[in-house]
Amino acid sequence: MSSVEDSKEQKEMIENWSTSPTAEARVEHVNEKGEVAHIDAALARRVHDPEVRKKIEKKLLWKLDSRLMPTVIVIFILNYIDRNNVSTARLSGLQQDLGLSGEVFLRIARGAVDSSQPQMCNMKAALPFSIPAADITFQTPSNLLLNYVSKPSLYIPIMVILWGLVSLLTGVTNNFTGIALCRVAIGIPEAAFYPGTIYLLSRWYTKKELAFRSAWLYGGLIISNAFGALMAAGILSNLEGKLGVRGWRWLFYVEGAITMAVGLIAMLTLPDYPRNTWWLTTEEKIVAQQRLSEDAGEADQDSPGDTAWKGFKMAITDPKVLIFMFMTFVQLLGLSFVNFFPTLTQTLGFSTTITLLLCAPPWAYAFVICITNARHSDWAGERFWHLTWPWMGVIVGYIIAMSTQALPARYIALFLMAAGYAGFALTLVWVSNSFPRPPVKRAAAIGLVNGFGNLGNLVGSYVWDARFGPIYRQSMGVGLVGLVLAIGCAWIIRMLLQRMNKNIERLEQAMDAAGADTENLDMDRLRATAEIEGIALDEAAAMKKGFRYLL
Repeated sequence: MSSVEDSKEQKEMIENWSTSPTAEARVEHVNEKGEVAHIDAALARRVHDPEVRKKIEKKLLWKLDSRLMPTVIVIFILNYIDRNNVSTARLSGLQQDLGLSGEVFLRIARGAVDSSQPQMCNMKAALPFSIPAADITFQTPSNLLLNYVSKPSLYIPIMVILWGLVSLLTGVTNNFTGIALCRVAIGIPEAAFYPGTIYLLSRWYTKKELAFRSAWLYGGLIISNAFGALMAAGILSNLEGKLGVRGWRWLFYVEGAITMAVGLIAMLTLPDYPRNTWWLTTEEKIVAQQRLSEDAGEADQDSPGDTAWKGFKMAITDPKVLIFMFMTFVQLLGLSFVNFFPTLTQTLGFSTTITLLLCAPPWAYAFVICITNARHSDWAGERFWHLTWPWMGVIVGYIIAMSTQALPARYIALFLMAAGYAGFALTLVWVSNSFPRPPVKRAAAIGLVNGFGNLGNLVGSYVWDARFGPIYRQSMGVGLVGLVLAIGCAWIIRMLLQRMNKNIERLEQAMDAAGADTENLDMDRLRATAEIEGIALDEAAAMKKGFRYLL
């Protein structure tokens, strides 16, 4: 349609603003094939009756919370365990059995394979990517593919099964080449999970529900920090030498098999999208679509021209995405103590057993803070302060730990440091809230931010070097600077979103003036929303009234 026709259509829409059809006129929804399908008038009245709609929505959320959330939490815990089981296996003789030096093993655990090392020369051609490089490289393409496929309930579980299989096969390796290849290969399917899960949650939960659910997802990882080693300890102690197999091999066999089994179960419990999830009723599918349309002021569907490449370009050229990417990088650099938490706890001077026990309370505290903080963030409709105050706590913890050797003070510092992950748990939530439409841009933004941000973990693994112990002042100093930079980036993002909200407010005032400039209206997306929701154009535009980005 020409710009002249668009302008005419906009004016007609504004003139009819006060006479738009009521919700009772909506008798269409998007079916499993992505087509607009008619529903009978009786069902239309049911899903638009406020009391009935409330009951349907409550049942919908119960189904999602009882099926989707437990599944992704369990998978995330297994994801973390599978990522770190090489370091655990070292306790049971993996390094000696494979003939690895301490330096080579550390590089494998970090994922930083260096082909200049004599033992690694034969890997130069076969190992083009290190573990983090594979993980970072494939996150964005995976999210774009997830947005394209119609069956996330198959895509995500298949990735889970693949990384479980690679983890299992690590148990049969006999040399450096085998374990290095397994460590790289596991990064590719694992890259699909966390950003893909956040994107999937954003296709079901509104912006004031998303933080709380995402916090439970990340809370599972926090709990695994406290108690994940218990499962490994049980396997290593009880299966050592069984059937003539070393305990560290059993560790990979058992944990890999459990991951694959959970992946198979996830095919039955994970949803697809609101239009094609088989375990939802028609009215629940309709309400699921309406909730997201009302939340962002337009349908949660890509337009015909919204390709994966276009979504990537929209994301990578948006300054807010670039700032989010750098913010996540320096944030994770500042929080990179996580992989060295037992080492930091050991500086308190207790035995190994007591040290491991002392690791649990700070992470239990962090779990409570993570869930409570996210719940309040959703309730308040605010992101910046809920994201940054836990980082400020880490900064205080670093200052305490660098300033004193007193045991109580250093242990309190560990609590403050662990609670910092309550901020990270909201990072991708804020990304999702800041790029609500089109979905393909949101998928690309989540993948880019999380993928690039993971470089902070890689750099951080070199910051916490043993030569800086036992106080680790240099390491904490780097982390402190990283978190200060992260807070600065978050403030810039807040200012940009605040300016966008003011622009939206001015546009609404112009539309209310009936005749003012409306060139900023995206008529293609308004038509898509009107078609999907079965409403008139002016009502689709009215849906956008009141939408604001969360600051």
